[in-house]
Amino acid sequence: MATLGNPQNTIAVLQKYNFNFQKKFGQNFLIDTHVLDKIIRAAEITREDFVLEIGPGIGTMTQYLCENARQVLAVEIDKTLIPILADTLSEYGNVEVLNEDILKVDINRIAREKNDGKPIKVVANLPYYITTPIIMGLFESHVPIDSITVMVQKEVADRMQVGPGTKDYGALSLAVQYYARPEIVANVPPNCFMPRPKVGSAVIRLVRHEKPTVEVEDERLMFRLIRASFNQRRKTLANGLNNSGELKLSKEVITRAIEELGLSPGIRGEALTLGQFAKLSNIIYGMLHDLTVESLQH
Repeated sequence: MATLGNPQNTIAVLQKYNFNFQKKFGQNFLIDTHVLDKIIRAAEITREDFVLEIGPGIGTMTQYLCENARQVLAVEIDKTLIPILADTLSEYGNVEVLNEDILKVDINRIAREKNDGKPIKVVANLPYYITTPIIMGLFESHVPIDSITVMVQKEVADRMQVGPGTKDYGALSLAVQYYARPEIVANVPPNCFMPRPKVGSAVIRLVRHEKPTVEVEDERLMFRLIRASFNQRRKTLANGLNNSGELKLSKEVITRAIEELGLSPGIRGEALTLGQFAKLSNIIYGMLHDLTVESLQH
């Protein structure tokens, strides 16, 4: 079987199966062997590793992963790609293809069954519209992950690694940096894909922290605060939190908490660091706890 990392072989496979690109799945197949090599190197795939690949497409990167890993599980949502994958991966005995939606797969069970519960490495070429839910889903469900190496839209990669006060800084930056250390390993121009996307892409590697860099009493509360403070970017932090349907906090609690953090009520959410959001969350958590105790005593 010819490697798919070059355009001719990719075209040949697509023609053989009369494959039509699905707009709804955001399909763009990689046709650049240098980029494939970079991804494998960045992900530090070795013969010991079990790799979960999300969105294998026609199997271009999957072939590379099979050459380098102990075992690969590739999860592909598009059922028309399944017979193509059976063909392009026919030479490899260390791969399994699952025709599922990754957001519905029990990755904890996979890690238990395929990797003795040890952390797995995730590699993916993700369509931009689903990048955030997939990455957040992997982190928030606390599946054992060593690292996630993903190809994403360039601006999404930028967003994951920036700090406070920049225009790209937002809920995604904070969530990613809470769980992992982000590092862009390659910028990938549109001509490395078929069909060509309209925007540039980047490969970013997220190395999971052994434990989060900040201590927080209630993770879900912190992320609600973060989402609320970025929902309306031009508003002050106090107004953002006050207008959130998710939080249901009184104005008084919000104002007191921001003051206790030592910040002015007019500050915007985008000025806060992850550490400050963690502190704010812990202050509010404490206040809500005190209010609950108080109401139980009356």
